[in-house]
Amino acid sequence: MAKKEFVCDCNIIHEESVMLAKKKMPKEETFENLALFFKLLGDLTRAKILFALDQHEMCVCDLANTLSMTKSSISHQLKTLKESGIVKCRRAGKEVYYTLDDEHVVRVFEVGLEHISHKK
Repeated sequence: MAKKEFVCDCNIIHEESVMLAKKKMPKEETFENLALFFKLLGDLTRAKILFALDQHEMCVCDLANTLSMTKSSISHQLKTLKESGIVKCRRAGKEVYYTLDDEHVVRVFEVGLEHISHKK
């Protein structure tokens, strides 16, 4: 069975569409930051950490036990996520608790998860 392919074989440039897209096109730096954001979310371990933090704030020990990983490996990933503004932390005595940074991160993660869940 042959794949259906959609090919634009016209030679017409739709100037209005092109000009509108070019006018609204963000700077290169914006795309670089967007690509980095999705690259950070694209790591399996970090995705599991984000899922756990989407459920409830957790400390490194909680995350390590939830994911059956070492505290060291979790701390390494949390550092990367924190430096990138994807998670944030708060200190309560000797404990440090992590959460997703803001509602934008929550929405992106949850929409991605919902999209994948509906594809099954």
